[in-house]
Amino acid sequence: MAQIDRPNEHFVTRSEVIAANGMVATSQPLATQVGLDILKQGGNAVDAAIAANAAIGLMEPTGNGIGGDLFAIIWDAETEQLYALNASGRSPMNLSYEELLEELDRLERNSIPPYDLLSVSVPGAVDGWFELHERFGSAPMEQILRPSIRYAEEGFPVSEVIASAWQGAAGFLSQQPGAFEETFTIDGRGPDKGEIFRNPDLGNTYRLLATEGRDAFYRGEIAEKIDAWMRENNGYLRFEDFDAHTSEWIDPITVNYRGYDVYQIGQNNQGTAVLQMLQILEGYDLASKGHNSEETLHLMVEAKKLAFEDRAKHYADPDFYDIPMEQLLSDEYAAERRQLIGERAADRLTSGIEGLEQGGTIYLTTADKDGNMVSLIQSNFRGMGTGFVVPGTGFSFQNRGELFSLDPDHPNVYAPGKRPFHTIIPGFVTKDGYPWLSFGVMGGAFQPQGHVQILVNLIDFGMNLQEAGDAVRWLHAESTEPTDSHDAMLEDGGRVHIESGIDYRIVRALRSRGHDVRIGGGFYGRYQAIKYDREKGVFIGASESRADGQAAGY
Repeated sequence: MAQIDRPNEHFVTRSEVIAANGMVATSQPLATQVGLDILKQGGNAVDAAIAANAAIGLMEPTGNGIGGDLFAIIWDAETEQLYALNASGRSPMNLSYEELLEELDRLERNSIPPYDLLSVSVPGAVDGWFELHERFGSAPMEQILRPSIRYAEEGFPVSEVIASAWQGAAGFLSQQPGAFEETFTIDGRGPDKGEIFRNPDLGNTYRLLATEGRDAFYRGEIAEKIDAWMRENNGYLRFEDFDAHTSEWIDPITVNYRGYDVYQIGQNNQGTAVLQMLQILEGYDLASKGHNSEETLHLMVEAKKLAFEDRAKHYADPDFYDIPMEQLLSDEYAAERRQLIGERAADRLTSGIEGLEQGGTIYLTTADKDGNMVSLIQSNFRGMGTGFVVPGTGFSFQNRGELFSLDPDHPNVYAPGKRPFHTIIPGFVTKDGYPWLSFGVMGGAFQPQGHVQILVNLIDFGMNLQEAGDAVRWLHAESTEPTDSHDAMLEDGGRVHIESGIDYRIVRALRSRGHDVRIGGGFYGRYQAIKYDREKGVFIGASESRADGQAAGY
């Protein structure tokens, strides 16, 4: 089809942040400053990442907290290697598949409900912090957690976007059993923008972690409190689930995209979809087709559809399923899938291998003067999670267990002691063996799409780091999900949402190809990134202009 000629105009909200000694980018400016202070005090990028994550867990409970899970990719400057950590938790060992089905029958549900104790899995974030710290940290945990303890006890002003989400969640989560209302509301409501909020219970929990270590959470006072509360409220997690919990150090998976090595976690999260999309797109000269042109958008949306059908069938806990990773990421398989992309939008698709949109998540990244870099993502899943708060602890449990399939033939089917499918993915890119980019774009099923859009903006279209995040985004929805049955497939092509900055002639052209295009109406993620300019020896930072975030360096 004919292309629409238009100037290649790039929209940018602000300039990049540039610094030589260290950089922190998070979704909450006060948390960014907490991480930056740790760097200035001599801590390294891992120390700063933990400190910033602790602060965001307090200040942005609508996206994360120690009741959730964590994934991270770390560039270690000393060994000049990348390391990846899967710090996701497992389902209760004393809830069998058959018992789960019986409970769902009683609730008259055909899927795991998000705001029920059935959706609660072991929180892995705290163990993730201590694994990161033991292997790479330098500052003591007491120093790392001290700023968040102070903010929890003395209070902090709630920022604008977070306040809006907090008020929306507080209304219905206040009805949950436990201490949600007394922990997360002011007189039964979410805090207003700029209102000072305190969470002394979380401050006390952080103090226990600072003085007693990770065992306070998994083998001590906190685990005992959770066990007792779960028994009283007909929950399923037990002390033994916490005692048995472990994180896992893994080799990140990678593909090369136009000379850049792109890394993801893989395993039981959707990072593999980023690499599959890139493998398909590398067969096209996107730069010649134009940024957000009809042809470029068509190809990217179709690549997403193809990757997400594999996502729905093959991404699961590798302890329970042998993921065909080599085939999924192979050049040969990408070429096969590429052949399915035609001039018109595909309606019906499934995986070529036999065998959720808005989420509550934060992404942060840090870098230090020695060249260490951390790409970290942490989440409760649905906003403030389940809303179940054990009195005295200060945090809400995640609802990741909602993302198990109930189909016994599905690789992601529920089983005791199993890690559910995760949407949260940290990203990292190297060039010629050296770190080039630490980045992430949180937001449920948007995340792989967001990662690919950022990389295409940077690599194919030469945008700077802030431009790449500010550019108009698109979202394809209604692909098959990992919670569906094993034989499910994309039936009607799904929907494409595009932000309102798109040229309407492009929208009409996409519709003429058969795409169901809507303007707005989607969730387009939250972005943070740090790029390393090796030639100049400086870090370049960028942060999401659609929210409260900040990149800062020194």
